[in-house]
Amino acid sequence: MPHPPRAGARYHGDQAALPGMLDFAVNVRPGGPPSWLTDRLAARLPDLGSYPSQADQRRAVEAVAARHGRSGDEVALLAGGAEGFALLAGLRPQLAALIAPSFTEPEAVLAAADVPIQHVVLPSPFTLAGADVPEEADLVVVGNPTNPTGVLHRREDILALRRPGRLIVVDEAFADGIPGEAETLAGESLPDVLVLRSLTKTWSLAGLRVGYALGAPDVLARLTAPRPHWPLGTLQLEAITATSSSEAVAEADTGARRLAELRDAMVAGLDALGLGVVAGEAPFVLFTVPDAELMRKHLESKGIAVRRCDTFVGLPGNYLRAAVRPEWPALIDAMTEVLQ
Repeated sequence: MPHPPRAGARYHGDQAALPGMLDFAVNVRPGGPPSWLTDRLAARLPDLGSYPSQADQRRAVEAVAARHGRSGDEVALLAGGAEGFALLAGLRPQLAALIAPSFTEPEAVLAAADVPIQHVVLPSPFTLAGADVPEEADLVVVGNPTNPTGVLHRREDILALRRPGRLIVVDEAFADGIPGEAETLAGESLPDVLVLRSLTKTWSLAGLRVGYALGAPDVLARLTAPRPHWPLGTLQLEAITATSSSEAVAEADTGARRLAELRDAMVAGLDALGLGVVAGEAPFVLFTVPDAELMRKHLESKGIAVRRCDTFVGLPGNYLRAAVRPEWPALIDAMTEVLQ
């Protein structure tokens, strides 16, 4: 039976971070877009008096296709990865299995469209081993790495979920935050696997809304059928083209390796406090505290925002998520005050 939309499904980390706070709640890379990217976008401002051109659309598609070794008809440009989830209901699935805990937007949009959903809750340590996905599910959504757990699933374990008549949707919003983009399926031309990518995290472009989908041409055609003309603007198309270049991909990988080192140091700090840290590889960390609500209120009083996790299906109320940032020692210091 269709599920009514769950209130917590539409809660996101940006609701926790007030202006001026040290923001560990949102997983957008701090510091804003690099200057070369903002310069390139600024150079297109005089073009905003014209409609987005077919040439810009074609360049963006070709750039993404070349980046992943795909053909152009296997690429659909999106206004952020979240738009890909919003379009899933148009595929008219009979039963959507959502691997949980995970990003809640698929749940929100599918429930709002009266698509029957079933959460497949993974117990700690939140790996896919033994995931009990209903055989009748014709749509399965899984994150890799998964938000909020940070767990990076093996590609073989994701592909093991394939069944005749089933579409696997892989949320790779944070894949370019993993060194070498390990375990990605973005370069695989499979008829029953749809990969959704976001460019807003690594490139600090959350306000511009940019991403893309990679999949079989017939799946993409069905997915994008209800969209209006000019679904993306000129600056969005330019951003996609720019961040898909080989130079940009190399820069993103350098940043991912730097974040991995920061993550190791941050995890060590959390371990030293005696907290339960979930083993993961994403540019954010999931961990347990004795009293999550008390900890969040204390951190807020110190001007620090973290992500509450009781809004995720499958997580008890004692979990918190924090983005990997260079300022992580300030988070550890503030948490120590409560834990002592």
